[in-house]
Amino acid sequence: MTAVLTAVVGADGVGRCPWGAGDGLLTEYHDSEWGRELRGRDALFERISLEAFQSGLSWLVVLRKRPAFRAAFAGFDPEAVARFGDDDVARLLADAGIVRNRAKIEATVANARAVLGLAERGEDLDTLLWSFAPAPRPAPASFADVPATTSESTAMAKALRARGFRFVGPTTCYAMMQATGMVDDHVAGCFRAAGSPEAPDGA
Repeated sequence: MTAVLTAVVGADGVGRCPWGAGDGLLTEYHDSEWGRELRGRDALFERISLEAFQSGLSWLVVLRKRPAFRAAFAGFDPEAVARFGDDDVARLLADAGIVRNRAKIEATVANARAVLGLAERGEDLDTLLWSFAPAPRPAPASFADVPATTSESTAMAKALRARGFRFVGPTTCYAMMQATGMVDDHVAGCFRAAGSPEAPDGA
């Protein structure tokens, strides 16, 4: 079991997390995005939204649909999404390019409004989310050592819910923290793991 969860060396000779060593789209995402520091209100709103849509599904499903999600949700501009009404919800429910789940669609609209509401508290999404980032830690030996939730993701979820966000449980928050570089869960032996050299050219 553990051997399956450790880094996998691909045909290019590069070690990667096992989930990023198969499908080409996942490999690209693993190499160029997952675990890299991401900042900015709109970019973080997109990640919160996509992680919520991923709940109960494979991330690959959401990743394949990301261009359609961006088109459907106005590039994840919170000001635009916050103005969505019943007609927009109906439009999205008819859009086969995205995950057609009413609760998740309505949550995304509510979350856009919550993002805008942060200003009333003198807050912004970037600062709020990154305030929960823990101190750096050594690379996990395998994915068996990667938690599904942490005290920080639980605290983040509680803070977001208190501010009107939906579909932001501790597991979803932790997945978002991994995706945006708030934590680095690339396993030991992966070229992206903490302390590892960069991949060779072309990887």
